[in-house]
Amino acid sequence: MNTTKQACVVGGVTLPRPFKVRRLGHFGINVHDPEVSRHFYEKLLGFRISDVLDFGGRLPEEEMARHGPHVGYFARHGTEHHSFVFFPRRVLNAVYGFPADYPEVVTNQITWQVGSLREVVDGHDWFVKKEMRIQRSGRDLPGSNWNVYPFDPDGHVNELYYGIEQVGWNGQSKPYSMHKVRYTRPPDLPHPSEYAEVQACVREGIDGSTGWQQHEAMPETWNVDGVLLGRPYKVTRVGPVRLFVQDMEQSLRFYRDELGLMITEEVVWNGHRCVFLRANTEHHSLALYPMALRAELGLNPHATLFSFGMQVANYQQLRDAVAFLKNQGVTIKMLPPELFPGIDYCAFALDPDGFAIQLYYYMEQVGWDGRPRPAALRPVIDPQHWPDTVPAASDSFLGETYLGPWS
Repeated sequence: MNTTKQACVVGGVTLPRPFKVRRLGHFGINVHDPEVSRHFYEKLLGFRISDVLDFGGRLPEEEMARHGPHVGYFARHGTEHHSFVFFPRRVLNAVYGFPADYPEVVTNQITWQVGSLREVVDGHDWFVKKEMRIQRSGRDLPGSNWNVYPFDPDGHVNELYYGIEQVGWNGQSKPYSMHKVRYTRPPDLPHPSEYAEVQACVREGIDGSTGWQQHEAMPETWNVDGVLLGRPYKVTRVGPVRLFVQDMEQSLRFYRDELGLMITEEVVWNGHRCVFLRANTEHHSLALYPMALRAELGLNPHATLFSFGMQVANYQQLRDAVAFLKNQGVTIKMLPPELFPGIDYCAFALDPDGFAIQLYYYMEQVGWDGRPRPAALRPVIDPQHWPDTVPAASDSFLGETYLGPWS
């Protein structure tokens, strides 16, 4: 139980900590070869590259060559600069020794959105006073998001941020020439708005149309609910994150007591205690599983990442996504539905590194009383036999809404 005293005021509301996580914002993994991963995430799943990060020059050229590709990618499924990133694991290990203490941590970041810049700054100071281990803080470029990065007990890097650069109708990100200052600590408040920053760059003559622009990587031949797309489905939301952890109570003290996520439900499956936490009204945005369960499920034995979720627009698109990916040679795993309360039908696509991407279409919503739907009222799922259609639930198509056109 959370015993943190309510001593902080956030926007006029008294809370136990000086910030409130609103949602899972974006996520990142460190991969063996980003060029191979790019085919999977860009062409097959439909993410668009919004920027690149070249780690070249951070080691002598001859040494860098021994570690494979040195370019990482920021990718988006909507208008936010990035909702998913994949970076070169071998280069990061060589340059930063990351994650030397946690060799099975393949997550680059687990990123949580708060409501204001003040919450980021006050959250940073709060973490410092509590002597929590922080990787870095300041402002990320590209992306323009103010942040602080605390570690969880297993070495997963979490991030608090309050806003991120938006990519508009022309599909271009902010050019690097507009990244004027590299912040390595939270700013003094108040800070000029991003609009004011951009206008100052325009007055200096910087051309805002020179940023990265990504075009559709596949021919748009699929009729997807009336829109021609490059694949028969559209990813409309990212998350949840599923992690294997060494010590459940220790992990809960971080995610529940320090970050303020709320426990929605606990499940015991084959003797394994699994805990599901939410940030908003979704049943869960984070799920924690004991490390002992990893081998039993036949998942990547060298990663603490169980899976990362990607929600598609509807049930028909989920069926079409599974068929499409199988046809492209992607391995699809079906796992016990008891491990995913709040989600009914789902499938796991394995990326080139063997990391599991959970594809689903529905997430149960939790109302004002904080209670999930009783298990007895949930549909019985046979992962090997999916019906052609599913009946509507009281919260079908509810939750976070995708903004903007699909392409």
